[in-house]
Parts: sequence; structure tokens; C-alpha cells
Amino acid sequence: MVSTSPGRDANMKTKKKATSAKMLAKPTRGQVRSKAARAHIAEGTRLFALAGRPTKAQFVKVYGPQGPKMTWEQRAKAGVDAKHFQAALAAKGGS
Repeated sequence: MVSTSPGRDANMKTKKKATSAKMLAKPTRGQVRSKAARAHIAEGTRLFALAGRPTKAQFVKVYGPQGPKMTWEQRAKAGVDAKHFQAALAAKGGS
């Protein structure tokens, strides 16, 4: 079969070589976090699980529009901590 474009086959080989070279390149490491940052992330994850893994819609129902953007510390200051989240959600008519 004859190609309709004169340089098409040559271009395809060049693109394949460039793509395979990228795949063979050593993957870069992600961001390295400090022990303190990892501890804060772990604590936030623990509190999220304690609250019953709420959805964004549930955060909005309990804390208002800023709920998903708040930290657990800010949410506790707003009146509902992670331990009492499900009770507050039930009181507001959530699932």
C-alpha cells in the first residue's frame, strides 16, 4: 500500500522514538514532605474517618458553603467536631 503523504512514514517513526524515550526515562519522585506535615495529614485522615467519611454535600449541610475548605480544627471551633459530625448531620436532616 502506498502512503498518500510523502513524509508520513518518516514522521510516525520519529514520534514513536520520542514516545518510547519518554517511557524509558526514570520517573521523578514526588514532593518529599516533612515528618510534621505527614503527621498533620495523618491526623486529618483519622478525623475524616472518625466523622464517617462525609461527602462535600454533607460538609456544606453541616458547616455551610465553606465547610469543605475548612480544617478539622476550624470545624470544631464552628461548633461540630469530627466525633459529633454524624449526629449534627442527622439533626440537620442529612443521610
